[in-house]
Amino acid sequence: MNIDQIQGNWTQLKGEIKRKWGLLTDDEITAAEGRREILIGRLQERYGLVKEEAHRQFDEFLNNLGTRPATPPEQHLG
Repeated sequence: MNIDQIQGNWTQLKGEIKRKWGLLTDDEITAAEGRREILIGRLQERYGLVKEEAHRQFDEFLNNLGTRPATPPEQHLG
């Protein structure tokens, strides 16, 4: 996913980002407005990550977005 796709899908991505990195506040996620470097900086601050690790985690997150099912698989009870 490139920067244009991130910014174009920002509304949908905000929820996914919040689920992945729950320590980020809604205001921090909203303020990033799809700008990768700002979001990575917030990850560094909140999670104590070095820049390279924050980049790696964010890239992995973006790469995994397209490989997950849109809805969780049904859970069978009993």
